[in-house]
Amino acid sequence: MTGLENYGWNESLQQAFEALEESGLEPARVASEHRNRYVLYTANGVITGRLPGRMHRGGEHAVVGDWVAIKRAPDGTGVIRAILPRTSTFSRKVAGRAVERQVMAANIDTLFIAMALVGDVSVRRLERYLIMAWESGARPVILLTKADLAGDAEAVLNEVAAVAVGVPIHVVSSRTGDGLDELRPYLCAGCTVAVVGSSGVGKSTLINALIGEDRVRTGEVREDGRGRHTTTARELIRMPSGALIIDTPGLRELQVWEAESGLIDAFADIEELAQHCRFRDCAHQSEPGCAVREAVESGELPADRLESYHQLRREMRAVEGRIDLRTRAEVRREERAATRAFHKHIRDRNR
Repeated sequence: MTGLENYGWNESLQQAFEALEESGLEPARVASEHRNRYVLYTANGVITGRLPGRMHRGGEHAVVGDWVAIKRAPDGTGVIRAILPRTSTFSRKVAGRAVERQVMAANIDTLFIAMALVGDVSVRRLERYLIMAWESGARPVILLTKADLAGDAEAVLNEVAAVAVGVPIHVVSSRTGDGLDELRPYLCAGCTVAVVGSSGVGKSTLINALIGEDRVRTGEVREDGRGRHTTTARELIRMPSGALIIDTPGLRELQVWEAESGLIDAFADIEELAQHCRFRDCAHQSEPGCAVREAVESGELPADRLESYHQLRREMRAVEGRIDLRTRAEVRREERAATRAFHKHIRDRNR
C-alpha cells in the first residue's frame, strides 16, 4: 500500500483489511469530519467521502484518525463501507443529560494534555483528562504551555506531578521554542499524537511550532495570557517528521464515560495504598483498617485527592446505572415488538 505508510498504515492494519480487500474496497484514513462528510487520506491522494445512512442509523460513526474501507463512487469520492478495528479511542460522555458516548479521535499513540501555566492549571480537571487518556489506550503526556508568560513554574509543576502518577510532564513555550525538542521523541514517523485541552491554552500555536509553519489558525492572546478559541473541528495533520498530529477544539465539559481501568491508572497512588486495607472491598469511607484513610490522616495523601476519587467514581456509577436503565428499556421494546410480530403471524395464519 504505497503512500498509506505516510499516514500510519502497518502490517496489522493490512491483515485486518484483507477480507475487505477481496470485496473490492480500499483503505483510507479519516483526516477530518464535517457532519458525516469526510476528508480522507488514500494511497492515491486526498479525497472527500461520506458515511451511508444505514451506517449512521445503525450507530456506526467514523471519527478523525479512523481507518476505513471505502468504495469509490463514479465521481471519485469515497463511500465508507466499514470501519477497521481501533487500537485506541479517546472518548467522553456527551455534554448534557444524554447518556451517550462521544468518540472524539481514534488510533492515537500519544495524547498531549495541554494546560497553560497562566491561569489554566486545574488538578481536578487534569484528573479527568488522565482517566480518559488511560482508558483510551493512548499514552498520556502533560504539556504545561506558555512558559514564557509564567513566572516561577516550579510550584505548579509540583502540584501537577502530585496527581500525574507516572506521566511525563514537559514545560514548553511555543513562542520561544523552550522545551519543544523534548517532544520530538513522541513525534516519530507513523505515530499519531492528539492534542487536547481547554480553549486558549495554545494548542494550535503549539502544533504550528512543531510543524514549523502556520498550518493551523490561531487567535490573539488576551491580556490575561489566554488565547481565543479558534479550532472548531478535529483535523489530522501530517508533520515533516512523518508523525500525524490531531488538533482538537477546546472541551468545555469533561464528563467521564465508563472508565474503570482509566480511574485505576489515574489514581494509581490510591490503588497502591488500597492494597494494604484490611478489607479487599474497602470503599475508603469509614471502614476500620483503611490504609487510604490512614494516609489522609497522616498527610501522605491529600484529602481533596481522595474526595475527587470518590466524586469521579460516583459519576461513573451514575452513568453505568443510566446505561443499564436504557438497555433494559431497549430490551423491553424489542420484546414487545417480537410479541406483536408473533401475534400478527398467528392471526394471519388463521385467516
